[in-house]
Amino acid sequence: MARTKCKDFTKLELMLSALLLILFIITIPLFVLSARESSESKGPGTNTPPNPADCPAVSELERINCSPEKLPTKDTCEQRGCCWNPQGAAGGPWCYYSKNHGYRVEGSPANTGAGFTAQLKRLPSPSPFGNDINNVLLTAEYQTSNRFHFKLTDQDNGRYEVPHEHVQAFRGNAAASRTYEVMVSDQPFSIKVIRRSNGRALFDSSIGPLLFANQFLQLSVRLPSANVYGLGEHVHQQYRHDMNWKTWSMFARDTTPNGDGTNLYGTQTFFLCLEDASGLSFGVFLMNSNAMEVALQPTPAITYRTIGGVLDFYVFLGNTPEQVVQEYLELIGRPALPAYWSLGFQLSRYDYGSLNNMKDVMERNRAAQLPYDVQHADIDYMDGRKDFTYNPVDFKGFPEFAKELHNNGQKLVIIVDPAISNNSSSSNPYGPYDRGSDMKIWVSASDGVTPVIGEVWPGRTVFPDYTNPKCAGWWAREFELFHNQVEFDGIWIDMNEVSNFVDGSVSGCSTSILNYPPFTPRILDGYLFFKSLCMDAVQHWGKQYDVHNLYGYSMAIATAEAVKTVFPNKRSFIITRSTFAGSGKFAAHWLGDNAATWNDLRWSIPGMLEFSLFGIPMVGADICGFALDAPEELCRRWMQLGAFYPFSRNHNGQGYKDQDPASFGADSLLLNSSRHYLNIRYTLLPYLYTLLYRAHSRGDTVARPLLHEFYGDSNTWDVHQQFLWGPGLLITPVLDPGAEKVVAYVPDAVWYDYETGGSVKWRKQQVEMALPRDKIGLHLRGGYIFPTQQPATTTVASRRNPLGLIVALDDNKEAKGELFWDDGETKDTVANKLYLFCEFSATQKRLDVKILQSTYKDPNNLVFKEIKILGTQEPHNIIVKHNGVQIQASPNITYDSNLQVALITGLDLALGEAYTVEWELKIKDTEKIDCYPDEHGASEASCTARGCAWEVSPSPAVPACYFINELYSVSDDQYHSHGATAVISLKSLLYANALPSTPVSSLRLDVIYHKNDMLQFKIYDPNNKRYEVPVPLNIPAAPTSTPESRLYDVLIKKNPFGIEIRRRSTGTVIWDSQLLGFTFNDMFLRISTRLPSEYLYGFGENEHTAYRRDLNWHTWGMFSRDEPPGYKKNSYGVHPYYMGLEEDGNAHGVLLLNSNAMDVTFQPLPALTYRTTGGILDFYVVLGPTPELVTQQYTELIGRPVMVPYWALGFQLCRYGYQNDAEIARLYDDMVAAQVPYDVQYSDIDYMERQLDFTLDPNFSGFPALITRMKADGMRVILILDPAISGNETKPYPAFTRGMEDDVFIKAPNGGDIVWGKVWPDFPNVTINGSLDWESQVEQYRAYVAFPDFFRNSTATWWKRELQELYSNPRSPEKSLKYDGMWIDMNEPASFVNGAVPPGCKDATLNRPPYMPYLESRDRGLSSKTLCMESEQVLPDGSRVRHYDVHSLYGWSQTRPTYEAVQEVTGERGIVVTRSTFPSSGRWGGHWLGDNTAAWDQLKKSIIGMMEFSLFGISYTGADICGFFKDAEYEMCARWMQLGAFYPFSRNHNTIGTRRQDPVSWDAAFVNISRSVLQTRYTLLPYLYTLMHQAHTQGSTVVRPLLHEFVSDKVTWDIDRQFLLGPAFLVSPVLEPNIRNITAYFPGARWYDYYTGVDIKASRQWKVLSAPLDHINLHVRGGHILPCQEPAQNTHLSRQKFLSFKVALDDKGTAEGWLFWDDGQSIDTYGKGLYYLAHFSASRNTMESHVVFNKYITDANPLNLGYFEIWGVGSVPVSSVSVSVSSTVITPSFTNNPTIQVLTIDVTSRNISLHNFISVTWRSTP
Repeated sequence: MARTKCKDFTKLELMLSALLLILFIITIPLFVLSARESSESKGPGTNTPPNPADCPAVSELERINCSPEKLPTKDTCEQRGCCWNPQGAAGGPWCYYSKNHGYRVEGSPANTGAGFTAQLKRLPSPSPFGNDINNVLLTAEYQTSNRFHFKLTDQDNGRYEVPHEHVQAFRGNAAASRTYEVMVSDQPFSIKVIRRSNGRALFDSSIGPLLFANQFLQLSVRLPSANVYGLGEHVHQQYRHDMNWKTWSMFARDTTPNGDGTNLYGTQTFFLCLEDASGLSFGVFLMNSNAMEVALQPTPAITYRTIGGVLDFYVFLGNTPEQVVQEYLELIGRPALPAYWSLGFQLSRYDYGSLNNMKDVMERNRAAQLPYDVQHADIDYMDGRKDFTYNPVDFKGFPEFAKELHNNGQKLVIIVDPAISNNSSSSNPYGPYDRGSDMKIWVSASDGVTPVIGEVWPGRTVFPDYTNPKCAGWWAREFELFHNQVEFDGIWIDMNEVSNFVDGSVSGCSTSILNYPPFTPRILDGYLFFKSLCMDAVQHWGKQYDVHNLYGYSMAIATAEAVKTVFPNKRSFIITRSTFAGSGKFAAHWLGDNAATWNDLRWSIPGMLEFSLFGIPMVGADICGFALDAPEELCRRWMQLGAFYPFSRNHNGQGYKDQDPASFGADSLLLNSSRHYLNIRYTLLPYLYTLLYRAHSRGDTVARPLLHEFYGDSNTWDVHQQFLWGPGLLITPVLDPGAEKVVAYVPDAVWYDYETGGSVKWRKQQVEMALPRDKIGLHLRGGYIFPTQQPATTTVASRRNPLGLIVALDDNKEAKGELFWDDGETKDTVANKLYLFCEFSATQKRLDVKILQSTYKDPNNLVFKEIKILGTQEPHNIIVKHNGVQIQASPNITYDSNLQVALITGLDLALGEAYTVEWELKIKDTEKIDCYPDEHGASEASCTARGCAWEVSPSPAVPACYFINELYSVSDDQYHSHGATAVISLKSLLYANALPSTPVSSLRLDVIYHKNDMLQFKIYDPNNKRYEVPVPLNIPAAPTSTPESRLYDVLIKKNPFGIEIRRRSTGTVIWDSQLLGFTFNDMFLRISTRLPSEYLYGFGENEHTAYRRDLNWHTWGMFSRDEPPGYKKNSYGVHPYYMGLEEDGNAHGVLLLNSNAMDVTFQPLPALTYRTTGGILDFYVVLGPTPELVTQQYTELIGRPVMVPYWALGFQLCRYGYQNDAEIARLYDDMVAAQVPYDVQYSDIDYMERQLDFTLDPNFSGFPALITRMKADGMRVILILDPAISGNETKPYPAFTRGMEDDVFIKAPNGGDIVWGKVWPDFPNVTINGSLDWESQVEQYRAYVAFPDFFRNSTATWWKRELQELYSNPRSPEKSLKYDGMWIDMNEPASFVNGAVPPGCKDATLNRPPYMPYLESRDRGLSSKTLCMESEQVLPDGSRVRHYDVHSLYGWSQTRPTYEAVQEVTGERGIVVTRSTFPSSGRWGGHWLGDNTAAWDQLKKSIIGMMEFSLFGISYTGADICGFFKDAEYEMCARWMQLGAFYPFSRNHNTIGTRRQDPVSWDAAFVNISRSVLQTRYTLLPYLYTLMHQAHTQGSTVVRPLLHEFVSDKVTWDIDRQFLLGPAFLVSPVLEPNIRNITAYFPGARWYDYYTGVDIKASRQWKVLSAPLDHINLHVRGGHILPCQEPAQNTHLSRQKFLSFKVALDDKGTAEGWLFWDDGQSIDTYGKGLYYLAHFSASRNTMESHVVFNKYITDANPLNLGYFEIWGVGSVPVSSVSVSVSSTVITPSFTNNPTIQVLTIDVTSRNISLHNFISVTWRSTP
């Protein structure tokens, strides 16, 4: 209703008021200054300060204010015996209580049947406010297991206590089982309530003293958490309280809600405290109706100060916030069940002016088809503003209007105020006054007889005393009489604080201590009687001083009694402005006389949520605002929000423009939006009504804070601009002008857009929600079923319409819901059980409707006509059962595959009857998980035997046999701070037994949140130990992640079982294995997951034709095999790791740590299926979020890439088929003569005698001397070794004999013999007939070989000794081969026979497992070209494992001991290049891409392979340049030399019998091409070496896909014909024959031609580039600095050359770069601190050096500078250059070409070592 209108003042009154105001303004500052001066006084005083022992050091946050009523001084503080410390936090008290205040316990507490009592004695101390009570009685009651009650009263004298209607004296015994304990401390007295389950103190009054005076009572309570909600009524600008020294007064007052925090209409002393993320919560209620204030402080603590009554506390414990509210409402009275019609939209305004105007408003809104149930009449309908009258002129026809409303199905609510006009005479009698006077039911003055006279709307008034039992009868009679005139339907009681337009009474108030108490809380205007009654006025319940705050409460009770008279057996509707605890049992509430401001719109949400706590769920604010003109945008947004207030009413004030929806125009956006959302409201009224039933019957909240449902998520604890309806509907309004996007929080659940039904990707994250002008955010929570009804313009009409259900499936494809239904108006239908209660439950394929209560039959024969299912696959074959019996039904189905929404119509499910609706699901081709991937394919019979569906798709790639049922169920899923666990159980053996091998029936899932960016989930058999991969990972000893900082959330899902990993920041699901087909059999494990996009990279080792995986039904096998690269063939290594891009460019990585034979299938869902033949499912996920960060996190997990020696970055030559050492010598000499840069010479197995490891062939007798000669020139040598060791030697062969002695070879299990194979070594003393076919040669000439078991510790020792003796031959020193690195080949391990020499393998099951993955050897079994799978190996810890499990780790196990041996033998860093790899192999070795072919397609495939191995953490990678097999063709080899010059591992290598392809084997032009491009490589080696260092220390990539640097540019996501070295160097090679122009892509940056330094003016575009045969296109990215060095014949020489810098400026004129430098060969220079590391930056025409670390470059060991090339310096000529070196500045020579904007600075003659360089600056003169 209207705010109080100001009366007309005289000029004199106005002048006096102004003078008083001026005086007030002057006085206050003087008072403050005086107080400050006093506080700073140093003079002696007469006060006795407290003993220092009584003022111990107390945290500033724990001080309890000793002077709450005024600003203290030191003197006034000490007069109170309090502590003075003018230091502390802002807002905190300077004067605070000492330890000598309060009470002590006298004697021992006395037990009672309900609890205990204790007598308290006041401690001697000054009295702050006088009249202290010396003897206080504590009465404590253990009322229930969750409710504790204690009361502090005057032991000797009775005091006022609240005569609550519902809360009665406790008559029971103490609860036997309690969730709390209570402790009482003796001196000073305090009481503590402790939660038993965790020992946490919830309520602890030891923080401050108990004060108990006649008119001042205080108790302070320390709280366990600052999550405090409740206390009212005020405008709280947020829902969670600000605990930073805030004080809130509580005293019912008629005023305007605003941001000042003043006391408003009601008094609610309850608060709820959420303890932590477990949901554990408690509530505190003080049953006291006197004026009070509560002070909140950041301890956290709360202090209650009240001016009368007793301290009557209740503490409620709950496991959740919702449970606490339920406990509270059980005490004070649960809310009334409203009439159904009151849930409809309601219109009102103060002062329509006339009934005609009211009708016009009604008619235009009805004409607009606006849902609209209730019309309110404010006081303007009355005659002279007098209750129970109507204006016979302006509202003539009012009774008929009420009937018209009823005919329309609408209702009328009338306002009544408590104030009754006393203007009655015999000539003009006013019956209500006269009858009330006769009954003496008015509030009386202090004499208890004379009615208090005030002034309100009608003029002079009296005030009914609703606490008087006779008053209720009078009140009911007046309503009855008036209803006989006007058939109103509901009652709006206003002004019941009680409000008075004069202060106290027309005759003022006495100066008693009741009107002027010694302490007055911080209430509005400072006086208790201001705009109300005198505090010594008398009511039946007591003095106004005590019962003022109960006036509205008592009026609501009396009005509820009146309703019983006027509306027998009907609920009616009561809405009240003033409330107290328990008011909700009788009335609804609106939030008062707000204003049309955006702030008021915002504040309505916290207000609504608070009244949900207070047990008044039927609450709302005046939509569009009461005061001020409502702007259209504000009103539109408010109508959208108000459509979801439980009490939804548009109401405005006198004199303001119309704001009913239709007033904005028949086709206005506001009207259309209002109609739309009111229709949604009406659609959901069955859901809302059910929520209100739950509030009435159980005490649930209706408008619900997010934290009540998602308390485990701390992000919800302070959400106050969104709310829920019950558990399931999330409402996100727009609360700011001009906004069409809202920053909202979406909690952790599946959410569906209400309007589309489509799921949103957001989850547990803050999002920017697009909400255009006509939209509010509405989202349905998965897991809930919402009963609906077709809307109409009134609830009378809508209740006749068909019902429906919205089934919102959750992660587990389940949902539940309920419906309460009665006639909507009869009183006490719940108590009398005259209602229907339906329970709904849904699974993926079924909906059950159960009837739990069926004692009401709706007369409209309502039926459920439609079911909308959200988040489902397409249903079909629907069956309807009634009471378990199938009935005839022909439902229609419409399905939106994009939204995954199914609408089933044409149903007739009678309300109140039990039904089951069942359906099958159509599975789209893209969703089909192959149920029969077995080697020989499926038939329909074999398919159905597995419980799968058979359907041949037109698309041949789609599996015909696919899963339709899940095999496993999930139970006991538990979440904790660092992970989660669950039990996974086999549902039935029926189908599982038909799958390959034996099913494991009981599994365990462990999820571990290792780091904020990395987690692990592991599925294993908890009852039987299974093989797990023995590769050590870098995992924290204990998880280091924190709930606040984790990048991910994990959800364990059911039906079917699945794990969901969601990126918090975006809500993107990056892993979702809730797909059918999960299998865990002994030798067959399968898991599928949805992928967040089609952009997936990785998995290997296979030859891929594109960097991005093709997800269109492709399967790739992974099992180490000696298999040259070929399409769909599994090659040398195994890397079950991929990096996935999300649609927004975020990236993640997933590793399956499993080394068994496996395959992966991609399908276009997009989805991925893993199938492996053993072990466990052990996944690791890294979250990036950038691609480069993903690789860094992955290599942090598996181990950083090895740091190679500098020389290993030089060019390398090899060939299988060198005839002798002389051929190598000639090659070396030719290369040097041709001046082709070249660092490493290899020898393949040719150097060995009969291909035996650790031997030297006579044809290579000169090889040791050649090695010595080459190394003297700065060259390096790498030798090959294969693992297979011949066992057929007739001469001493120490490698074998010592291996036998050390037991290093792989053997058959159970003490069996060596597992013999055949590889390269020949039998001794045989002559090879090379004309025979290969198989014959193997059979006749190849020796039996044994395979070292590199897992064994003894093998590592043996291997290192053999390598040592190869380097320094103790028997024949002249055969010592001084290698620098080792090339380990054939280590898959490869064998030329299948499994073993005859009789071969013995365990058919292992060698031909029940499921044979998609491998090259699928038709021959796992032992094809390798060892028998039953072969036994021994791990370092002595445990024995099958080769079946560890086969793919063979190369991995060999690499580390080989790397260690190289370093131990040579004393230098060395390098190992290995063919077979596994995750973490890169820690010890590099890799080449295997035995490729001299073919054009291999060039592009080599780029793809290198980029993949960059992902795998193996930075030192390259392909055999010019190809291994077949003869190389000239142009192809030239192009490959150009490309290979930028491989990190750059080696030209080919096989025996093919033509030479080294650079000097061609013509002079080829030599020139090779020399030129290799000189470019050598120039860039400082940059490349630094990249290798960054890979080694940070895990970054060296060969870098463009998408790693430009992930925001989706074009780069598919580029695999170009690559970057690091962030800055772009390589765009020619990859096809006869091409002289290429089209290259340049992402968004400034790009310079490497050769000229010219800006090519291309950014984010494709560009055609010239590519003659002698040219490869190279470009440098602006913004980067590349360290360079003059090239030379080899790196030994080039490292002595000048160091230079190429500075490529970006568009801002800036650049940066790094340089790492050491001796290039020593072991672990980084770890030992023997290196130089610097960061270089350029900006504002200056390049600077920032040395990070230097213990290598010195004056004695300089690295001299040569040139600076600055690119992009601008077109203005450079006029000067200066170089700062140590303490000097030099002016070097330079050249500048303004046309191409290149500046070259020459310092070669200045003898500047890099460590002394500071900066170089260039200046331009226009």
